[in-house]
Amino acid sequence: QVQLVESGGGLVQTGGSLRLSCTASGRLLSINAVGWYRQGPGNTRDLVAEITTDGSANYADSVKGRFTISRDNTDNTVYLQMNKLKSEDTGVYYCKADLTYETSDWGDRMREFNAWGQGDQVTVSS
Repeated sequence: QVQLVESGGGLVQTGGSLRLSCTASGRLLSINAVGWYRQGPGNTRDLVAEITTDGSANYADSVKGRFTISRDNTDNTVYLQMNKLKSEDTGVYYCKADLTYETSDWGDRMREFNAWGQGDQVTVSS
């Protein structure tokens, strides 16, 4: 019914920048909090940054001052601007959204608290 798609990842040198996008599509009614998570090789999926409906943001200590999360509600897109990238930022980046969507033409709706995208690889080389 809904889909989250990440894009913008790739290979970058240490100190470089990337901007990730997470775009939601489908019969959306609302998108609440959205988070970006990173999963390194063999590691757990850890929260990097999250943003609430009103734009309040929280960051992992490891990315404070380097990453910025933002959202464009008109395009149903959340961005993660990543600057001064380090090798330890390497991993697959996932977005997760708390969202509500229509399930029928008669007003039925469902809230999905943990909708995940497919992930996007970010590799930072020294």
